[in-house]
Amino acid sequence: MLTSEELSALRAAIPADPDLADLLNTLRARARPVLESFPVVPEVKALLSRDGGFCPHDGAPLRFDPWSPDHHRCPRCGSSFSGERHHRHWARAQHLWLAERTAELSLIAAVSDDASAAARAAELLAAYDELYFQVPNRDNVLGPSHLFFSTYLESLWLTSYLAGAVLLREGGLLPPERAPGIDRVAEEAAALLGEFNEGFSNRQTWHSAALTAIAVWFDDLELARTAVESRTGLLGHLADGFGEDGLWWEGENYHLFALRGLMQGIHWARAMGFDLLEDAEVRRHFRAALLGPSQSALPDFTYPARRDSRYGVSLAQPASLELWEIGRAWLGNDAELDAWLAALYAQPKPSGPGETYDAWLHDAGLPPRSPADLPTCRPADLSWWALTAMQPAPAPASEWRPESVLLGNQGLAVLRDGDRYASLECGRAIGGHGHPDRLHLTLHANGIHWLPDQGTGSYVHPSLAWYRSALAHNAPLLDGSNAGGADAWCEAFEAGDEWSWCRGKAGEARRTLVLGPTHLLDLLELEAADAREIVLPWHFQGRLQLESAGHWEPLELELPFVSEADRFVPAQEGVVAFSVQEEAKGRRLGGHLLAPGAELVRAIAPGLPTAPEPRGFLLLRARASAVRWLTVLDFAPPPADSDAAVTSLEISGELIEVGMRRGTIRYRFTPAALQVEHAGKQETLSGFRRAPRPATRTAAQGSDAEALAPRIVAPPALDGTLEGFELAAPLTLDTELQYRRSEEPYDPERFSAQAWVNWDGEALYLAAEVRKPELLVRGPDVPPLELDNEPEDIHSDGLQVYLGEGDGSEAWGFLVVPGEAGSLRTRPIEGPSPAKLSGSWAPTDAGYLVTLRLDHPGISLLGPGARLRFDLLINELQPGRQRRAGQLIWSGGNGWIYLRGDRHDISHAGTLELG
Repeated sequence: MLTSEELSALRAAIPADPDLADLLNTLRARARPVLESFPVVPEVKALLSRDGGFCPHDGAPLRFDPWSPDHHRCPRCGSSFSGERHHRHWARAQHLWLAERTAELSLIAAVSDDASAAARAAELLAAYDELYFQVPNRDNVLGPSHLFFSTYLESLWLTSYLAGAVLLREGGLLPPERAPGIDRVAEEAAALLGEFNEGFSNRQTWHSAALTAIAVWFDDLELARTAVESRTGLLGHLADGFGEDGLWWEGENYHLFALRGLMQGIHWARAMGFDLLEDAEVRRHFRAALLGPSQSALPDFTYPARRDSRYGVSLAQPASLELWEIGRAWLGNDAELDAWLAALYAQPKPSGPGETYDAWLHDAGLPPRSPADLPTCRPADLSWWALTAMQPAPAPASEWRPESVLLGNQGLAVLRDGDRYASLECGRAIGGHGHPDRLHLTLHANGIHWLPDQGTGSYVHPSLAWYRSALAHNAPLLDGSNAGGADAWCEAFEAGDEWSWCRGKAGEARRTLVLGPTHLLDLLELEAADAREIVLPWHFQGRLQLESAGHWEPLELELPFVSEADRFVPAQEGVVAFSVQEEAKGRRLGGHLLAPGAELVRAIAPGLPTAPEPRGFLLLRARASAVRWLTVLDFAPPPADSDAAVTSLEISGELIEVGMRRGTIRYRFTPAALQVEHAGKQETLSGFRRAPRPATRTAAQGSDAEALAPRIVAPPALDGTLEGFELAAPLTLDTELQYRRSEEPYDPERFSAQAWVNWDGEALYLAAEVRKPELLVRGPDVPPLELDNEPEDIHSDGLQVYLGEGDGSEAWGFLVVPGEAGSLRTRPIEGPSPAKLSGSWAPTDAGYLVTLRLDHPGISLLGPGARLRFDLLINELQPGRQRRAGQLIWSGGNGWIYLRGDRHDISHAGTLELG
């Protein structure tokens, strides 16, 4: 991504800059094993599976070692494992690591006349001349791909692969015979990426970067302009993906991923003459995006595991540090960025789980370095990309001192006081990588993450459903739904001299936080017209001890992933006192809880994703139309009888009194402000904000597809034939607009269907005749695929049937797969339902025919002219595949099948009229 002139300038700058010289030495040390021995190039496509790459004993991710393709060690138990699943999991990282090494070797060669590095880089490029096309583009999880199972991984790989090729070419070191092979790979990759546009997505940021890299390789100005300036190009993602508060709309984890892709794209665009940062507004927005993670960073310099973020990941890891190093070089003198980087470089070198990810594998396979020998990261620990852009670092003019902040686009209110941090989620439900976490409380104090957002677990493990549930957050549930399903907004936010506060509202629920010098006050309120079930979980990290008199008794609590529930029976009504002890550092958090009418429950659920062993948590619950639950969390260090320790708690109307040995703090809420009185002083906090305009939600538009269900006198035979069916109103599924594909375009000669729906006043009857050369189903005795969390039977020939009320407010569905001897395997979609399904199937000369009876209590109440939401989906499995190849949808498909599982939005279904 550097021109020959830029390479010459870099070569001249390295001897005069100690950081650049040290980094070049690091790159040479990393490259030495690859120069001494040609690495293994996987001849297989990477596979995403539930068991590949994970220890079968304790579930820990196996360590990636690029020099060990067949034996993979567990870092937790020390055992070694082998097999195809582990090897194909290893292949994902290996392909990416090899591309990184190609770019690294090419840069070393270009700036230091290293002929051996140039030769090895050319050999690595040549390794993919044929392999890229031999590995099949099929059985993908998210988008077309040859080497991987998702298109975004192909984009990651391609940016490094082409960086190596361009650096060799610009350095005059690329053998002429190598260019045609690179051309072929780049052309095929351009076709894949151009066809699979993911719209407004962190992954599309990388697709745009990769397309810009392809444009540089071919010197294609038109392609570069599209990749940079289109709605889903680099500028579009910078403008709309990173809000005014600087953070990417999907949270911090995806912020760093999208930012890296954006910055790679910006760097590639420069080589085509697009200097995006010349524009002042683009430059301002880029700076906000660069500093976005610093605004929400926890006191230990990890990012909060909001939404689908990984838990406990340090912002001081090299993969993140080099983003700020390169950004600082591009922006020039920036005191805030200098202070932020200096603070990160002062942090201990990250060594925890999850510090290595797909976009940064540079240290893989190297001998581990002792933290005692190298306690913090240095610029010399970064990658080849940092060498291309890094500038000498000035001494910071001031220390990094984060302040309380309201991140408006995220809906995140952060209250800070020294090393104490409390935040409240006040945003909208975003879907996708969003979690049901409105009004969630995060607390980090005295070096301990007492109340974390647990983030996300493995995407292929069933426990993912727990981490994505409302119950796994410190957030209120109304009638089983987070905040009753309402979006939250921040009603008030202000940081004063000693106290700061925020208040969030979501529908009928309101939560107020006040952070002071010695404790956090948390007030949860509900005002509803009718009684609601309200639940508030608390996931404290540490050993919990109830200090109020009382006892526990067993309780039946039927909740997913939850077990061993007990209910606390206090000796007397009023305040419940408790403490949480963190054993490793000997820190203590005190707590006082005043929740009239609430039941206090303890139970067991999965722990943090990094330590998923079951652990206890608390929850409050009640059924009421109005509640005021008050909690005070006390930061006073041991001994607990210090003057700052909380001793009492009272609430009377809008006045809250927190008693301590050194006096009483009074919190008085008024319509205009919060007044805090203590030790003869008063501080007034306001910061009330206007309610936002209601979100513009486009009403769900159903499909134009309409069908008639003729009435019949008697039920049909339901024996896998059309006997007894009225065939006057067929439903056809045979057009490209009705097909969702994985890789191959639709071919009606290969796959189509016709269906008929009848009714008799008691039930609906469906016959679906599928034309397909070969019926492919997995029998009940076949070992499970263990690919992901989706139902196994979606990867078979079969049907998905959906029916709902006309407005889509209530719906149900079934997954149907032909079984043995005309039987059907059926399973309800989205949990239990009063609906029932029965029937059979039979082979035909052209495929197979399924006949079904659909019973629901509501059907017998309908009459002629009634209109229902209805849809029929036909899954297609092809020979030689593990995953389904596509899907016909009666109401209309015309898209991609990835990540859909058995999920289908009934509001977009067609209309079925009863005749």
